[in-house]
Amino acid sequence: MTAGDLEGLKDIDGTAESSQYLHVERGGEGLAASWKMEVRPLREKRVHRHELDEEGHFAVKQIVSGAEEGFALVAEHEGRPVAATAAVPDRTAKVLRLIDLRVDYDFRRQGLASALMFQMIQEAREENLRAVMARATADDFPALQLLGKLGFEPGGLDTHYRSNHDLVKESVTLFFYLTLD
Repeated sequence: MTAGDLEGLKDIDGTAESSQYLHVERGGEGLAASWKMEVRPLREKRVHRHELDEEGHFAVKQIVSGAEEGFALVAEHEGRPVAATAAVPDRTAKVLRLIDLRVDYDFRRQGLASALMFQMIQEAREENLRAVMARATADDFPALQLLGKLGFEPGGLDTHYRSNHDLVKESVTLFFYLTLD
């Protein structure tokens, strides 16, 4: 990705539709808590806009400008960005943290997300990192399917990441890891 690609990132329509979600149910209390997950249909289809917010755009800009360490890739069609991803290495944890992955709605289901993720996985291997980390909400089933297809495994969850009612709203944030060693 180059500095010239940055403005076009906002034009990538990263909309995803979900008719299923990963139901997360809590059992037990305190340190004896346990979690059960299963795929269930949503009451109504959810549409995720996945707009690149100012914080995400700034993070990608920092990577592209060289101010921050990281990787940013873009896929173009007829001179315009149609898919992009960015990640930053966490040297302390030896993990590559995915900060953004988006594919334009009109270019979905063509392997672009997989290709970009394979590039990020290769970058992590070349940097001798132990894993690639990504996060997705339980109601963003297309993201969950992609991560599962690529071999990512659930590594944790946060029921309060976005609000105090994520568990009730079926939008728990799930953390996924792809172990590289």
